[in-house]
Amino acid sequence: MMEIIKVGMADLNVTGYPNALTTLGLGSCVGVCIYDTKTKIIGMIHIMLPYSWGVKNNTNPAKFADTGIPLLIEKMEELGAAKKNMFAKLAGGAQMFEVTRSEFMNIGKRNVEAAKKVLQEQNIPIVAEDTGGNYGRTIIFYSEDGRLEIKTIGKGTKTI
Repeated sequence: MMEIIKVGMADLNVTGYPNALTTLGLGSCVGVCIYDTKTKIIGMIHIMLPYSWGVKNNTNPAKFADTGIPLLIEKMEELGAAKKNMFAKLAGGAQMFEVTRSEFMNIGKRNVEAAKKVLQEQNIPIVAEDTGGNYGRTIIFYSEDGRLEIKTIGKGTKTI
């Protein structure tokens, strides 16, 4: 029987078949979902910020792309996943508020860029993404086949 396990903000979790992972309310935050094609082990992290350096309260590695994604991969490997069999999907990274002063304030875009950079450094290909825009997303990631269901208010549901 499938269990849907919640991943909170600045949190991560891993599970195996037949379970799924979900996170609610991705605005500028990014949901990074990683799937192992051989073991059907999945992992999800709800990233709030791109980098841990320069941030005073950086004790939670899951809050940041640079520290959280490697930790997520490590947790998946502890369950038996292998990096060579992994791919990633991304969702979120919206610009929720009008930003006129600088690109620096566009946290959503910076989160997406940081997640992509870390995944590239880890040699994990990104096979699909639903990022940007100005709307929030709720996602469900399925261990059965690695599909990512994305629900948005006013834009319906899609699967990548």
